[in-house]
Parts: sequence; structure tokens; C-alpha cells
Amino acid sequence: MCVDSKGVEILRPFHIAFPVQDLSVARKFYGNILGCHEGRSADTWVDFNLFGHQVVAHFKPILEGDSEKLHRNPVDGHNVPVPHFGVILKMNEWKALRDRLVDAGIRFEIDPYIRFEGEVGEQATMFFLDPFGNALEFKAFRDLSGLFHK
Repeated sequence: MCVDSKGVEILRPFHIAFPVQDLSVARKFYGNILGCHEGRSADTWVDFNLFGHQVVAHFKPILEGDSEKLHRNPVDGHNVPVPHFGVILKMNEWKALRDRLVDAGIRFEIDPYIRFEGEVGEQATMFFLDPFGNALEFKAFRDLSGLFHK
């Protein structure tokens, strides 16, 4: 955790770059469906603001012989796609995003549900793929203090 000039702890934004095969499709999905504002860009990449975090779609052509399939690990009775990334939202933000995704006809890899219900770490979660097969998870905790609780 970092601190600001007044000594107040702040969460620093993360940065992640991920492959896409079409930047215009990435702009529609991340910009229009997820609601990410676009930042800087070039011919081969686009920055997006994903709830205050910098995610960068980098053009990567599909080459013959590429076979990047998602691995899946069992978690709470579901097969969670690996790798994946996403953001921990407030519950009202999570519900609004869930509704926007449903309205857009997004197919969920794991439908929105409450994981670890009644336990420390109870959370709403959902998994889906972007148009390029990158797995995304968005979640919201009943009590954020349980984020790193064992």
C-alpha cells in the first residue's frame, strides 16, 4: 500500500497489457460494453481506463500454430479460467456492470453468483471472455476487509 503526501494510504492503479487481434473490436468491447474511457493509443495498442486502472490492448496477430487455450482450475464448484484479470468493485457497481453485460448479450463463462456465501470473503463474482478469448472476472465483496483474510 502506498501513502499520499498527507500520509493517507492509497491504492495504486495496476497496469496490464493483453493481446487482441482487432483494435476496433477492442475499442467497441472495452469502450462501449465495459464503459472504459480510451486514453493514449498508437497503430498497435490502445490504453483504457478500467475503473481507474490502466489496461492496454496490444495488437497480436494470430500466427499459424498458435494454440493458447485457457486452463481452468476448480474453485467453489466452478471451473475458473486461468489466466484472468478484472477489478473488485462496490456491490452497486458490480450489479450495474452485470446488468449491462446481460443487456449486451455477453455469454458468461461463469454466471454471476455469490461465492463463499456466509463465509469470510463472501463475494459476488462473474467471469466472461472478451472477443479475443481473454478471461475477465469482476467481483464485489460483502465486506471488503475480507479481501485477504485466510
